[in-house]
Amino acid sequence: MVSSVVLLSPQLPVVVGQKPNCLHHFNRVSFPISIANIRQNQNLGIKLLCGHEEIEKENTLLMRSYGDAAIHTWLCFVGKRAAMRQLCNLQILINSEQTFFLNKKIVSTYSGRLKKIINQEKRRDQTKKQVIELYDFPGGAYGFELVSRFCYNDGRISITVSNVSLLHCCAVFLGMTEKVSTSNLLQQTQTFFSGMLDWSWSDLLLCLNSCDSFFTHANSSGLVQKFICALLAKMAQNSDINLIASSSSSSSSPDTASGLRFSYSFKGTPDLVKPSSKAWWFDDLAILSPKILEKVIQSMGAYGSDNDSLLLTKFLLHYLKTAAQRKCNKKTSSCEYGGIADTAIHGVMTVGKKAFSCRALLWVLRVVSGFGLKKDYRVGLEKLIGGMLDQATLDDLLVSGNDRGVYDVNLVVRLIRVFANSDEISIHKMKKIGRLIDEYLAEISPDQNLKMSKFLGVAESLPDSARDCFDGIYRAIDIYIQSHLSLSFEERSRLCRCLNYKKLGLEACKELAKNPRIPPMIAVQALISQQSKLETKELVCKSPRGSSSQMVLYGDLESFSEGKEDVTQNLQRMQWRVVELEKVCRDMKGQMSRMVRHKVLTVPGHSRSTLPRLC
Repeated sequence: MVSSVVLLSPQLPVVVGQKPNCLHHFNRVSFPISIANIRQNQNLGIKLLCGHEEIEKENTLLMRSYGDAAIHTWLCFVGKRAAMRQLCNLQILINSEQTFFLNKKIVSTYSGRLKKIINQEKRRDQTKKQVIELYDFPGGAYGFELVSRFCYNDGRISITVSNVSLLHCCAVFLGMTEKVSTSNLLQQTQTFFSGMLDWSWSDLLLCLNSCDSFFTHANSSGLVQKFICALLAKMAQNSDINLIASSSSSSSSPDTASGLRFSYSFKGTPDLVKPSSKAWWFDDLAILSPKILEKVIQSMGAYGSDNDSLLLTKFLLHYLKTAAQRKCNKKTSSCEYGGIADTAIHGVMTVGKKAFSCRALLWVLRVVSGFGLKKDYRVGLEKLIGGMLDQATLDDLLVSGNDRGVYDVNLVVRLIRVFANSDEISIHKMKKIGRLIDEYLAEISPDQNLKMSKFLGVAESLPDSARDCFDGIYRAIDIYIQSHLSLSFEERSRLCRCLNYKKLGLEACKELAKNPRIPPMIAVQALISQQSKLETKELVCKSPRGSSSQMVLYGDLESFSEGKEDVTQNLQRMQWRVVELEKVCRDMKGQMSRMVRHKVLTVPGHSRSTLPRLC
């Protein structure tokens, strides 16, 4: 890290961060020196080194660049150099970032802490040049610059809502109290705070948000709590928020913030929460950092498991949604939002189905999923969603996956299991979920990263009673096989085992039998299952070869509305193919038996071309 040096004269304020663009800056004596400035000013014949100065002058270059007036200004600066060495007799390194050259007498006049350190260092070694290192200084170099301006300006500085918080914390850090000097910096900031209750909403919010970079100091000094108390009082004046003083407090002054408790009330029964609904102050408080917002929630008495407010819950969800959008633009630790996410989910679980629809709950889950939510709260939220899963749509279930997959299939499986294990689930709701899951399977099947185990986990998560027909499952399987051509014969057979062949429609069964991607034995089982169809209508067809064997098929009336002759002809062809396939199966079983009996290791099995063509 490149450190910078700042020289201060006893008469002039600090000038930090400016780059001298002409030589009249040097006449002011007070100017910044950094490595970058040294390189830029070398062409002017200036050479400044940290700790001491070596000044070289090239009159020809100066005359050519700036003329006689500039040289005269430069010579004035050189004459003051020796005086500066005597006046800047103290070095202070702030947070290992920047070094300030100061006068001991001036800074010790206002800072009790620096005065004490200077006296201690003076007793230890009077000959060594003093260097004081200050760590964890509020606001870093900028904060110390403001304090230096105050000291070098005879205890005067312009205090505004944008810098009063930082000046107050610096004054506390350096011990700038009335014991050291009258009308010191700490007293001036406290006087400024006395009118806090009359500040505008935007001023209060600006002061509170400015405490983020030095939150530890602002919180320990009680400054954060004062701002929060005044901010909540403003909110109570303009909304349905009730401000209640506890018995330990008799005043609503910011000084008694710890004795306040806040409650919220709605007029009438609240409607179902919509993600877009929000109060007027939602966007304003959304700019606060998570650690400041946690203090705000704690001041309300609604942090963590104490949250029973629907209004606060809605705001926290809005805050987390805004934070998720900010995370895309800058690096922010998700752990910082963990307490806020837990508080929001506890509020959601408290009001539950009364205020949140299934779609809203799934939106909540999307919002909080990236903020380190505790396992107990996540499980509770999933149970709440699972109990209302029959209200979900396909779009609701298409949650982005955190792993390699496009969708979060594991979440859907957990939700289905919660629904299936719920008490008092009607068969109507179960079948509605069955149709929804069939649509979901067809949607996720083309995903190249979807593992077969996850596909089967979704397909087998519901009992057979949830589906009157398995045609949707078959079509999802077909899409999955087309998208995963590397599946082996065994894997394809395993996929088809989640089918209930008895609940396949006639057309789906015909498509399956013709499908070259489906293993032949699966096609045989599907066709044979047509012999035991459910009991709506029975059709008996004889074999075209005069066989006495019969094939009994059951189907819905709608399946046979195309015409009696066409249906009969198709069934006769299917029956003949079934007979042929059964014969092939018997031959294969006979060969297997002979192989075992004669211990034959290689068998001239039937090639696929010997199987009858199903059409």
